[in-house]
Amino acid sequence: MQHMYKFFISIFFLFVFVDAISQEQNSDDLVSSEKDSISYKTNYGLRVGFDISKPIKAQFSNTYKGLEIVADYRIKKNVYIATEIGFEEETTQEDYTNSTAKGNYIRLGFNYNAYKNWLDMNNEIFVGYRYGFSLFNQTLNSSTPNVNTQYFPANINTNPVITNNLNAHWSEFVVGLKVETVKNIFISVSGSYNIMMSVKEPTNFKTLFSPGFNRIYESNTGFGFNYTITYLIPFKKK
Repeated sequence: MQHMYKFFISIFFLFVFVDAISQEQNSDDLVSSEKDSISYKTNYGLRVGFDISKPIKAQFSNTYKGLEIVADYRIKKNVYIATEIGFEEETTQEDYTNSTAKGNYIRLGFNYNAYKNWLDMNNEIFVGYRYGFSLFNQTLNSSTPNVNTQYFPANINTNPVITNNLNAHWSEFVVGLKVETVKNIFISVSGSYNIMMSVKEPTNFKTLFSPGFNRIYESNTGFGFNYTITYLIPFKKK
């Protein structure tokens, strides 16, 4: 009988031990489930700022002026509608010509954030697309005929020739990084590869620079760079 009592007591303590472990596991699962069910909401709204690289460039160059305002609006967790509106004036010196392009532009498209944030962080590693359009004029400041020889030196033509109502259409493929440095204040660095779709040329002269597109190379491609500071105006959280 004494052995049976010991057996039943052992079985009793075994059940108590197993039940305690089971309750602890259920408690852990409940806590884990509660943690998993927690959703961290982030701000949705309009982010507005400007490209600081353009005024900095203008400070160190006497052939360039520019200003660009940037904005984006979050429509989904990782998708943003984005736009840039600006003004540029650039003087280009070539071997036989000196010309100035001046005008306004707009770029419109979207960004996709490929970076998975922790908790309530709002940083981005993004790729995107823009359609660009510019309206501008171009002034041929001076030109030298390409017939200059030792015996017959070419005369430099310094009478400005202005062509108005020029335009350009292009596509941009964008990649960049955006970091929230202070709450709702973001710093972004991005680069773009630009492909010219169409450009209206002056008579007997090639357009070398289009506002918003930058320098137009022989392949009708170009490159862009942006360094922006923006502020988020939050409308809601999701």
